[in-house]
Amino acid sequence: MSRIVKTAVALVLTAGICAAAQAQDVSYRKTIRPLWQEKCAACHGQNSPYLGEFKGAAAKYTAEMKGPRMDTYADLIFYIGWPDTGAIMRRLDDGKNVKNGKPGNMYQYLGGSEEERQKNLNTFKQWVGADAWTLKRWNARGDVPGTSREELARIKVKY
Repeated sequence: MSRIVKTAVALVLTAGICAAAQAQDVSYRKTIRPLWQEKCAACHGQNSPYLGEFKGAAAKYTAEMKGPRMDTYADLIFYIGWPDTGAIMRRLDDGKNVKNGKPGNMYQYLGGSEEERQKNLNTFKQWVGADAWTLKRWNARGDVPGTSREELARIKVKY
């Protein structure tokens, strides 16, 4: 094997290892929390209502530019695993996972450009777990089946 080919192979392997390590390094504290503070906290911060309260007066809170509260790790994973299974995924999704191609209603807030939105979406996907990114709910609704125990087990959400 020539020296150039060996060098090229080494570079490709190094890049792959670095990318894998970077994907594994996505955690709530280091990555998601700062991204959430920048993009989501204004509407989903400590002054926002908890989900039960929000559902009781959604129109009022929406008019005030407030969504359900997600300002802690525990509050945020509530919208990933249970009881509001898949809500983060449905809201942030870019539309590539639905038949009509329509992005979730919060996708637009992931960034000022499509490139930034895709980058931030991919960060959330890495955190949740690439194999765990599903738009399913806890229970089936319409033509969407409920999530399975196996699917829930794929969720990573490293603290």
